[in-house]
Amino acid sequence: MKKIHFLGECMVELRSTQPNTMQQSFAGDVYNSSVYLKRCFPDIQSGLITSIGEDSLSTKMLGVFSNEKIITDFVFRHPTKVAGMYLIETDEFGERSFIYWRSDAAARKVVEFLDDDVLEQLAESDMFFVSGISLAVLEPTTRSSFWDKVSFLKNRGVKIVFDPNYRPRLWVNEDEAREQFDQAFAFADITLPGVEDLSDLYQIQNSQELVEFCKAKNISEVVVKDGPASVVSYDGQQTTSHQITPVEHVVDTTSAGDAFNGAYLGARLSGYDIEKAVRYAALAAGIVIQHRGAIAPKMAFDTAFKHGVDAL
Repeated sequence: MKKIHFLGECMVELRSTQPNTMQQSFAGDVYNSSVYLKRCFPDIQSGLITSIGEDSLSTKMLGVFSNEKIITDFVFRHPTKVAGMYLIETDEFGERSFIYWRSDAAARKVVEFLDDDVLEQLAESDMFFVSGISLAVLEPTTRSSFWDKVSFLKNRGVKIVFDPNYRPRLWVNEDEAREQFDQAFAFADITLPGVEDLSDLYQIQNSQELVEFCKAKNISEVVVKDGPASVVSYDGQQTTSHQITPVEHVVDTTSAGDAFNGAYLGARLSGYDIEKAVRYAALAAGIVIQHRGAIAPKMAFDTAFKHGVDAL
């Protein structure tokens, strides 16, 4: 059975439903991707590598992971830290804004738990996924050790996947972010960037420039998400443009990219070629943005995905 592990952070999500009323759930870019991969491809083992607290919300979070059939072998409990939290607000066009409380988040400490025994177990995975947000959240003093661990996994044959989602507010400055992204690109076998993520850090303006940038880094599989209607891929030999039919009724774009990542990697692990994997990924993303919140209701998502796959 194929296996992938996502390293990063899951947070407590708060969403305003009406004046003075909040709805609480759990979300985070790598967690979202792990969930959608598992929903789209149940036969693949999808695991999360993170640290949570011993508080009641962290305990509830762990229960949600299990309900989504996410592997929790590497979800560690920190004795003094707590789960991070954010508030999401969505405008009339489905675009969102966030307020975060994550300075005391347990996920910042996850590298401390990745000892030799854990690495040996992770080396049995097919893929190891890390995002730009994952890197930003890690305590700066642990980043050097983290890259040593990534090097170990790559040398053991695990494919390294990097989604360079850039969130300026999480970094001290662009130089700090660029240094960590350079490290990630150097290790990556697969990368899933968006043009806007790298425009500020690397002055990249379009998909072709981004593909050339990744080719220069010797990355063998590149999938560029360039807006709702276009995906460009590079398979180590040729570049292909994939036209995507945009969704007409957009409710919330919160985790469109996360769902795309999860479904795409699930398809690739299932043996599908890049073209078919992109179609599956676009289908999953299109379903998600028609629902509020990062994690769409399971029954609604599963039904829509099955019908969509039948029509592909």
